[in-house]
Amino acid sequence: MDQAHAPETGWRGSREGWLEIGYKALIESGVDAVKILPLARQLGLSRTSFYWFFTDREDLLAALLEGWEARTTRPMIAATKQYAETRAEAMLNVLSCYLSSDFDQKLEFAVRSWALQSAEVATRIETADRIRLEALEEMLRKWGYEPMEADVRARTIYLVQIGYISMQSKETLETRLKRIPAYVETYTGAKPTANEMARFTARLMQLQDADSQNGVRRPR
Repeated sequence: MDQAHAPETGWRGSREGWLEIGYKALIESGVDAVKILPLARQLGLSRTSFYWFFTDREDLLAALLEGWEARTTRPMIAATKQYAETRAEAMLNVLSCYLSSDFDQKLEFAVRSWALQSAEVATRIETADRIRLEALEEMLRKWGYEPMEADVRARTIYLVQIGYISMQSKETLETRLKRIPAYVETYTGAKPTANEMARFTARLMQLQDADSQNGVRRPR
């Protein structure tokens, strides 16, 4: 059977299975652990089965980078465009993304670590940083901030969040929630109302419950 028309299930495993085990290796041990033979052993498959789904290791790494963008940059940009009645609520939309599993913090950390040894990945990180900052700045300008103020506020928001990830902060969700009103006021100059915070907290709790049911561990 032609590889292009081979089924993606059965004794060869599946493309999704290889991606998942590659993702796990990347976030737990770094890019050097993403190697075909060790991954095949973990899956209980032959090394040759890998080549039904990927051309080579670089093809798998490229797919993992695409997955990184889908699990980080895209949901963050979507959060900046969510409906909000106030600038405080708009900021809460973004923070909700970072505090939920929508933004894969472990994968973000792993890819940033990978970038330290790969110029190509470093370039992808730089591009992602620029796109994310532009999205935050566009959101802030929509709420009336002048260009320079929007730029500085966007950088403050973004660099704090990336700092949390880079430092692998172990704050509990409860601790973060207590600080959210002050963060929102610092980022936007507007304090969220009690109702806005209640909706924000309820949404996070719903996401947490959904994650628990699906076996997803929420990043801290």
